[in-house]
Amino acid sequence: MPDSVDASAVRRWCAGGLAALRRHQAEIDALNVYPVPDGDTGTNLVLTMSSAVAAATGATAAETMRGAARGALLGAHGNSGIILAQLFKGLATGLERAGAAPVTGAVLAGALDEAAHGAYGAVAAPVEGTVLTVGVAAAKAAVEAATRGGVAAVARAAAQGAREALVRTPEQLPALARAGVVDAGGRGLVVLLDALVETLTGEEPPDGPISAVVPAGGRPGATVARETGSADYAYEVQYLLEARADAVATLRDALVMLGDSLVIVGDEPTWHVHVHVNDVGAAIEAGIEAGRPSRITVTRFEDQVAAQTPHEDDGATRDRAVVVVCSGPGLAALLESEGATVLTGNPSTRQILDAILRSGAERVVVLPNDANVLAVATAAASEARSAGVRAGVVPTRSPVQALAAMAVRDATRRFEDDVIAMAEAAARCRSAELTIAQREALTVAGRCQPGDVLAIVDGEVNLIGQDLPETACLLLDRMLGGGGELVTLIAGRDAPDGLGAVIRAHVEGTWPFVEVQCYEGGQPHYPLLVGVE
Repeated sequence: MPDSVDASAVRRWCAGGLAALRRHQAEIDALNVYPVPDGDTGTNLVLTMSSAVAAATGATAAETMRGAARGALLGAHGNSGIILAQLFKGLATGLERAGAAPVTGAVLAGALDEAAHGAYGAVAAPVEGTVLTVGVAAAKAAVEAATRGGVAAVARAAAQGAREALVRTPEQLPALARAGVVDAGGRGLVVLLDALVETLTGEEPPDGPISAVVPAGGRPGATVARETGSADYAYEVQYLLEARADAVATLRDALVMLGDSLVIVGDEPTWHVHVHVNDVGAAIEAGIEAGRPSRITVTRFEDQVAAQTPHEDDGATRDRAVVVVCSGPGLAALLESEGATVLTGNPSTRQILDAILRSGAERVVVLPNDANVLAVATAAASEARSAGVRAGVVPTRSPVQALAAMAVRDATRRFEDDVIAMAEAAARCRSAELTIAQREALTVAGRCQPGDVLAIVDGEVNLIGQDLPETACLLLDRMLGGGGELVTLIAGRDAPDGLGAVIRAHVEGTWPFVEVQCYEGGQPHYPLLVGVE
């Protein structure tokens, strides 16, 4: 029987935990309770744990656990996956506190306690009767056992405490009681703690599902459903986010106003965001305002219901359309050549709705290309859905992002998957615009004078210059310093002749492995729009 936990034990636990979750995957999926069926907690835990196992490397137990936590964060699926990533992060932090000392029973108990409380802190509105409750019970039992035993005793106590708390979850959460089941996420945690006991002692865990204790008045439910949140919200939105901690705090406040089941985990600069909303565009837009989102996924709960039964192909067999908002005859012609319906200027909700309906398509994507148009586009899409058209908004802020989104369209994919792919492509495209100052002003880049060239990135002046080509080249050097393989340039109505050629020559000489595409957009106000992918 080991007296401490080393790196090898952590790796064996992660691998054993993944194998155990796979054995119990169907059981855990079937425990999800809510009015809308999707049943995916077991699947999400398996996918998240797979990423954790792949990243579980290191010379010490703490390093290996930190690697697993990082892998879980980057590969997290669903609310349960996000919380699992946070639990692993807490375990890693707890093990690191011990420094070079052996991971004894007391250290393991402290790490489990750190994990449980860290998970609570990551959830915007913690709910009793969930995996959070089960985790706290496991930690409490582990801390008590550490006063009289080693790592094996602590692991056994944690698993038993979790199991007892799991049986009581229907007493705390009415939805569980009505369905006659225990919490799905909590069941997953019990499976992992049982795997820890098996890793440390060789003892096989109890077999079979765990029965619920249903309070008086409880009755078995007829359906299984989403992991968390109310039926008021139709979409689950997730993405990785590169952002500062203060921006994430602002993002949390914004997302709380949009939906429920909000969980944000991670450390600066990488975070994983999960929320249930009705306004998908606003949730993604909030992420863009906070930092740089990637790996964006959007799940419509009703589609998960349909996925459980045979259905006809949702790909190219049905009409689709794209409605794009832009300014400039060149841009309009370019986007129309890509098959889009183009609206120019600053359209109203009615104008965008009319364009959606005139397309005659059953599925329509709207690309607003301006933060000021986003709310109008979202309202139009909502009206279109009421009229029977499946409409989605990809929150593009610039035509260069619209071009990136249009480039990845694939009519053979399910419509929702295609919208997600377009949103991911748009989010990967960093955009900027260059304009001419009309008056003296103080900006974050310093004071500008009338006639100065302003390079604007994410709505803020990033650079002030006197020469348009020179300022554009300096801006691109800054943007490409953060990585990039493709530069898109869209020359505006007031762009000097040969602007694209000058910038292309600079990029080819300074960044030889970067491709440059130039277009004549003819847009007003901005002599140059820039995109970097």
